Amino acid sequence: MAEAVPFWEAKSLTEMSQDEWESLCDGCGKCCLHKLEDETSGEVVFTSVACRYLDHNTCRCTEYTERKRLVPECWTLRQEDIDNFKWLPATCAYRLLNEGHTLPVWHPLVSGDKESVHLAQMSMQQRCISETAVAEDDWDLYIIDNLD
Repeated sequence: MAEAVPFWEAKSLTEMSQDEWESLCDGCGKCCLHKLEDETSGEVVFTSVACRYLDHNTCRCTEYTERKRLVPECWTLRQEDIDNFKWLPATCAYRLLNEGHTLPVWHPLVSGDKESVHLAQMSMQQRCISETAVAEDDWDLYIIDNLD
């Protein structure tokens, strides 16, 4: 008997249900890091300064359902806007699938273990600092050279 093709290989991002779309998040916490943009070049760099609502152990938002109210500038990844999210880390499932790649072996949907992203050291687990501990003027001191 042939195995069923995983939904992320069988469907495009726009064909996925809301639950399938949400399950693509690997829980790395990288999108919750503050980014800085060079006003001249437009280049975006990540810092290790995280949103105050990021749980540094689970790498999940502690206020996920209220995040847009609490942090109006928080991004909401929507299927119809995926081409606009070039700033997502190269390891992000949304970006990988949108660019025609497959999910890595450490992705929880592939491994079957939600901790695999942390075990593979692909998350920001215990590797970031809360925005409440760093003055915004000092965020440039926390630029990450290689996020992936």
